[in-house]
Amino acid sequence: MLQINCPWCGLRAEIEFTCGGEGGIVRPTATETLSDAQWGDYVFMRKNPKGLHHEQWRHSSGCGRWFNALRDTVSYKFEAVWKIGEQTPAAAVNHVHTGEFK
Repeated sequence: MLQINCPWCGLRAEIEFTCGGEGGIVRPTATETLSDAQWGDYVFMRKNPKGLHHEQWRHSSGCGRWFNALRDTVSYKFEAVWKIGEQTPAAAVNHVHTGEFK
């Protein structure tokens, strides 16, 4: 059974968690200046890498809090977890989405 380390509650069974998709995506501030293609990219386009991926997770059957995670999409292993707003762990720095919309 896969266990996930909630930054507040510690190790818990995977069934207690919900994946919220790619982490670090920030809503554009000047949405009225975006083209339809740019808006579509923001709303729908997400990375789907093979390997380490920055995601957001929620401990939905526990404390209910969201947190960031760096997970390997091949092995499902969680390499790092950290609270929203905390400094990104050194192991995750190269894989974290910058939040910049292009």
